[in-house]
Amino acid sequence: MNRTRSGLVHAVLILVALVWLTPTLGLLLSSLRSREDSAGSGWWTALTDLGQLNLDNYSALLQDDGMLQASWNTVLITVPSTLIIVAIASMAGYAFAWLEFPGRDWLFLVVVGLLVVPIQIGLIPVAKLFGLLGLFGTVPGVVLFHVAYGLPFAVFLLRNYFAEIPREMLEAARMDGCGEWLIFRRLVLPLGMPAIASLSIFQFLWVWNDMLVALIFADSGSQPLTVALQSQMRQFGSNIDVLAAGAFLSLVVPLIVFFGFQRHFVQGVMAGSVK
Repeated sequence: MNRTRSGLVHAVLILVALVWLTPTLGLLLSSLRSREDSAGSGWWTALTDLGQLNLDNYSALLQDDGMLQASWNTVLITVPSTLIIVAIASMAGYAFAWLEFPGRDWLFLVVVGLLVVPIQIGLIPVAKLFGLLGLFGTVPGVVLFHVAYGLPFAVFLLRNYFAEIPREMLEAARMDGCGEWLIFRRLVLPLGMPAIASLSIFQFLWVWNDMLVALIFADSGSQPLTVALQSQMRQFGSNIDVLAAGAFLSLVVPLIVFFGFQRHFVQGVMAGSVK
């Protein structure tokens, strides 16, 4: 019974994995086929005719200055947004969890309340503010918007995780003469690495795949890859070779980041358990 049940579970999991991977496989094969092949038959025909597959689409995409600039803009938006949020939220989370200051609980309630504010509410007011400040249509403007709307969740997540650290451990460090900054840097950050890694993954994936914020706050010179692909689809409805190759390249980078941080996440969990 146990073997039958285990085999059935494995079969179901394999079936679910195949269903989830089918669109990704279709996107990969479409990106390796010419426009004529894509217009004449479905992507699954390439499984039996491997001669349809080539790297011409990727070669053309890498020679497109507009797509290269959009890819670089995506990196310039995503990496600073992730690093700034992790840095600010980790310090704020430690302050809310272990430092005593006037109005701490009320201020944390404000942070929690900001979690329920829809992002659509701030689009028009922030666009007007950025226009007055000269940030509208620039990469720093998009980064600031992502940082502002990503901080409430980041602070909430890290504060709750840091609060689970044993108080005795922090008090022992204070008795040994450690200041708050040294405790935060040498003790809290290593123990909080699992939550920080999770936050980094969430924030990176959200900003990298975002199109709404970039569509509003970025112009043609600062638009990321998502907006560039959307404009290609609007202008050239049958431009499947560019769209498929660009979409798959946009998919590969988050996967690499996810699996890289996943290893770091497991190492952080083990280090925290040992300490």
